Amino acid sequence: METLLNDFSPGLFIVSTILLLALIALMVKFAWKPILNSLEERETGIQKALDAAENARKEMQNLQADNESLVREAREERDAMLKEAREIKDKMISEAKDEAKEVAAILIQNAQASIQQEKQAALAEIKKSVAELSINIAESVIKRELASKEDQLELVEGILKEVTLN
Repeated sequence: METLLNDFSPGLFIVSTILLLALIALMVKFAWKPILNSLEERETGIQKALDAAENARKEMQNLQADNESLVREAREERDAMLKEAREIKDKMISEAKDEAKEVAAILIQNAQASIQQEKQAALAEIKKSVAELSINIAESVIKRELASKEDQLELVEGILKEVTLN
């Protein structure tokens, strides 16, 4: 420390102090403001980047919420469409069954009517056949029984009496 005090020169100290002050003044005048401005710009840039990141995060959350909402709405719409399709399918099946039942009922009625007509026609044909057969049998019996003219005259007179009495 003594050597430091022995080598101390007040002129050198004053010149060094003036140079230091001049250097500080020049730094303040020319370098301090640009350094502070660049620090402020950097701080502002960082803050803007942080704000932008925060906004992007919020926007991403909003987009995710919107996406979830859209997905939910799409699912609901799909479920509604499937339900409507099922209802339409069931309705179509029911209508087809009803129509088939009506057609079947009409066909059954037509078939029954046709059967009834054919039955009546068959009965009429049977009656006709029975009548013809009866007439043929009666002719054969009468021919055999009325081989003589006397028997024939008696039969004709008996029939005429019955016809006039009735």
